[in-house]
Amino acid sequence: MPDLHHHFSLRSHNTFGVEIHAALFCHPKNLEELVSILEEQSPDEHSLLVIGEGSNILFQNDFEGLVLHPAFMGIQLVQEENDHVMVNVGAGENWDSWVAHATGRGWYGLENLSLIPGSVGSAPIQNIGAYGVELREHFAWLDAYDLEKKEVVRMSREDCQFGYRTSIFKTGSGSRYIITSVTFRLRTEPSLNLDYGNVKEEFSSSGGQNPGDLRDLIISIRNRKLPDPSQFGNAGSFFKNPLVDMTIFKCIRAEYPDVPGHFSSNNRVKVPAAWLIEKAGWKGKRIGNVGNWPLQPLVVVNYGGATGREILDFTEQIREDVDMKFGVELEREVRVV
Repeated sequence: MPDLHHHFSLRSHNTFGVEIHAALFCHPKNLEELVSILEEQSPDEHSLLVIGEGSNILFQNDFEGLVLHPAFMGIQLVQEENDHVMVNVGAGENWDSWVAHATGRGWYGLENLSLIPGSVGSAPIQNIGAYGVELREHFAWLDAYDLEKKEVVRMSREDCQFGYRTSIFKTGSGSRYIITSVTFRLRTEPSLNLDYGNVKEEFSSSGGQNPGDLRDLIISIRNRKLPDPSQFGNAGSFFKNPLVDMTIFKCIRAEYPDVPGHFSSNNRVKVPAAWLIEKAGWKGKRIGNVGNWPLQPLVVVNYGGATGREILDFTEQIREDVDMKFGVELEREVRVV
């Protein structure tokens, strides 16, 4: 039986650094420990919360139930093909450590996702993405413990229902699954994605050649723009980039001819949330212990001592101002508990 902690502080288990507590906290290291604690506590969906490294969550209050922090570890080469490898990774592995391992082995695909905080098990939930790459592009399958069937099930890409920063695990039915491992399909032949922003230009000027070189560049770019959560509590991008109707986009463009936009299907346009937030006057703004990061408007920062309610109120003011100014409703990327 794994250790069960009572009134456990979650401050070090959420990257916003909010001081709240879990009534019960457990750190199962394998499937046997996971099953044993679930059988002993018999939590329902309202009294169970599964977290990774807390990099995409904002707590409002103490959690009056059981918080599980799975620590399933291990990286195993499952299969080698002509130009691909299949690698199984434990859900508890640190995401960036796994990316470093993959690029170090010369496996292509994940380098653009370097330095994203969180665990491997949390990555499919969010379908994490950055610099022109999303997790689903290199996803093979995952294994998860099904709370209803009380057994481990294997889920394909289709089963996971990946979308823009979402998946089945962020919907009501997805709460029945606890991810235990993820299997990736990565390339062994040279193949780099350099199409985002000025990545190609910087990569060429740096003399880069392999996935490790691109990883180093991505880390450098992120460090230039984003705050270190160990110094300034944050959860990365707080909002998704909204898809707006063409009529709304044309109205915005009439006043701001330089508005950036990526034309999508169904006569809609994806507009950078960071641009909207900046034009609404929130870039670098601070109220009390909470602020908008001066170098990246998508990032909301806890400058120290902020409560979850303060952070949420701050972001709601941003949403209201963007909606009032542009008629665009921003959707949170961060999960509020």
